[in-house]
Amino acid sequence: MRILVTEDEPRILSFVTRALEAEGFMTDGAENGAQALELARREHYDLVVLDLLLPRVDGLSVLRELRHDNPELPVVILSARSDLPTKLRGFDLGANDYVQKPFALDELIARIRAHLRRPHFDEREERMLQAGHVVLDLGRRQVRIGAVVVDLTQREFRLFLELAEHHGEVVSRQRLLAEVWGYHFDPGSNVVDVCVRRIRKKLGANAPIETVRSVGYRLAG
Repeated sequence: MRILVTEDEPRILSFVTRALEAEGFMTDGAENGAQALELARREHYDLVVLDLLLPRVDGLSVLRELRHDNPELPVVILSARSDLPTKLRGFDLGANDYVQKPFALDELIARIRAHLRRPHFDEREERMLQAGHVVLDLGRRQVRIGAVVVDLTQREFRLFLELAEHHGEVVSRQRLLAEVWGYHFDPGSNVVDVCVRRIRKKLGANAPIETVRSVGYRLAG
């Protein structure tokens, strides 16, 4: 497995790359956003660790370009920025996880391993998943209910997939936050509910997502 670590602080960059190499990973380091994009476009990486406060090209702009070039490449943000709007913006742009500085090295490595274990959609032998009368196209990020076919965003599809994999069961908001957004939001956050509303709006009357009051959601049908 090969990982690109993007960090403008040389001490942290060296610390993270050496720790990952000690765990058996191959690593490359980039000290600014322009260098990170150049390496990502020239080399193959299995995951990117991305700082946000980067010179030349900022981290969110790097993330946007990475998602444009390679939508399935896992990206773990590692940043001192802890405000909720920045975290939400990172996830909206396609980050898979967000680790706040100062950080525990063991936790960062555990999160990296978790994302590397998770198969990408284009690597799954079975690209179609059926849950009741709902069919998910894992490659195209589409949901099919009868003759209705709806395209979902990456975040919407991951949430729907989590419900489909537990078809008929109640999935708590906390689990959806952890599995889809990659870390625990403030308990008062409504990002799950907002995402569910967007999915229901796209599916219209065919939306099979049920609300289980004070608990979470269930895919019915």
